[in-house]
Amino acid sequence: MADEKLNYYILFQTYTDGMALQSLFRKANIPSRIAPAPRSIQGELGCGMSILLKEEYVEAAKACIQEHQAAYHDIVALPCQINPKRDKYC
Repeated sequence: MADEKLNYYILFQTYTDGMALQSLFRKANIPSRIAPAPRSIQGELGCGMSILLKEEYVEAAKACIQEHQAAYHDIVALPCQINPKRDKYC
């Protein structure tokens, strides 16, 4: 299990906060993408979106958030749930 890859999800109170942070990440060349917030970590948040990061970009993302004092709720690590073979039929 030590080799299990983690994905990091940044959660938000509002969709607007998420889109603003994604824009900052693009300007800073931090690879990320908009993703649905996994239900297991969404909790009581009304916003169902998150920003998905790979582990190697988390520190750069935190620095960008701090530099711009960007709004976010939490950063949560989860084992990779993305199946690269999904929707491939050949």
